[in-house]
Amino acid sequence: MSPLHRLTPSPLKRSARPRRLGLTGALCTALAAGAVLAPGTVGAATGQRDGGPGPGEPGAVDGPEAVASVMRDVARRAGRPADRPGVNILLVGLDRRSGMTKAEKDRLHVNGEECNCTDTMMLLHLSEDRKRVSIVSIPRDSYVPFAAHREQGGKTTVRHRGKINSAYEHGGPALAVRTVEQATGVRVDHYAETDFKGFVGTVDRAGGNRVCTGKPLRDTGSGLDLAAGTHVLDGARSLRYVRARHVSPPGDLGRVRRQQRFVAHLLETLTSERVAGSPATLYGAAAALRATVRTDDTLTVGRLAGFGRELRGLRPERMEFATLPLSEFDHRVPEWGSTLKWDAPRAEVLFRNLREDRPVTGDPRTEPAPGKHPVSLPPGEVTVRVQGHGEGVRRVEQGLRDNGFDVAPRGGDGAEGTAAAPPLRTEITYAPRTEPHALALATALPGATTRAVKGHPATPLVRLSAVDGARGTRVVDVVEDRSSVEGAPVTGDAFACD
Repeated sequence: MSPLHRLTPSPLKRSARPRRLGLTGALCTALAAGAVLAPGTVGAATGQRDGGPGPGEPGAVDGPEAVASVMRDVARRAGRPADRPGVNILLVGLDRRSGMTKAEKDRLHVNGEECNCTDTMMLLHLSEDRKRVSIVSIPRDSYVPFAAHREQGGKTTVRHRGKINSAYEHGGPALAVRTVEQATGVRVDHYAETDFKGFVGTVDRAGGNRVCTGKPLRDTGSGLDLAAGTHVLDGARSLRYVRARHVSPPGDLGRVRRQQRFVAHLLETLTSERVAGSPATLYGAAAALRATVRTDDTLTVGRLAGFGRELRGLRPERMEFATLPLSEFDHRVPEWGSTLKWDAPRAEVLFRNLREDRPVTGDPRTEPAPGKHPVSLPPGEVTVRVQGHGEGVRRVEQGLRDNGFDVAPRGGDGAEGTAAAPPLRTEITYAPRTEPHALALATALPGATTRAVKGHPATPLVRLSAVDGARGTRVVDVVEDRSSVEGAPVTGDAFACD
């Protein structure tokens, strides 16, 4: 039995009957995969009233007590979102390396600079009937209004905007919770945080976790070096996987999606009858989790074990994963630099579904317009050359131009590349470094295959097959929508390994 449960926080419901186990395990990994880029200690403060004392001020609560009392502190505040069906847990990972030796940092590839902020945030929602778990990731650079607070050493209440990961630095876990509540309208019932070592221990005690990839993944920053295929990773390798930011898709959204994929596989294991069907195992997992992951003091071992029982047998199609939809990926703000702006209409739909205990998947209001296929970058940034014969070539070129792609000339007589035999199926060849461009083209040409070629010119080449040359490969409408490419709401079965 995987002891991983011990390290995973499980959702607690305010007034619900306990249900299945997977949550216990998922929480920790979500925490770790969520907190993954973060060590978990707390040194900031929570105030007792709106604009209460800041870190280090008289009356401030520092250290573990700030986590234990966080929901009691938040409950004292006026104007919180209404209490709705289901239970919501805010999972955070702190970007700290305090207490780790150099050898530990070297082994885990976490030698970078730390900040007293949250590196990852996930809202975990358990439906009232405990038949569904929804996890929504909130990107760390989201630009939002902070809840009212006092800055360290300040005497007056301040209200300002900033990156959501810095709310913790400005006012500890209570301000992080209140800022999330204010920004989302979702009432947070419980809070949990973890760190690098906790994540590694969780996965190791679970006997590892399964991940799969269709292509090799290598990232020198996190130390990840993973061949294509399905693997069972130990804690240290799992940490590298969930921290990687320089593999496709790159950046925080790609990293968050890999974290979600990791949590999905972990949840599937933890909610299985083999793991969740043993009361003794479940209680032991909850006790280990409570001792390893820092939670508010209402997340007792008994409640965790109860929620574990309630989630037993949860199927992947009843697990939901989404990343908050974004409208701008480089919103420049003085003093904050590059930030992320939420796609307000779609974000509101997503959070309304959480508040009303409805699925976050399958809602057309969070998807691109009907008939539009999302791509991760502006088509105008993609130059492409089309090769082939006949009227079909001109149709493909015009279809790509209509989508905004920059179509390069084929040459004087339109017979460019006739020396090469046409492929059996329309193919997009490209230089490895231009993979995002090739993927955007593949979205617009759903019948085409893609192939990376070392030494290929910077401009991707679309080679029409002999069959498609006459009638033309089908071209569909695309729209720039990186959120839908890298973080659209999906159910856990979308992450299934072969």
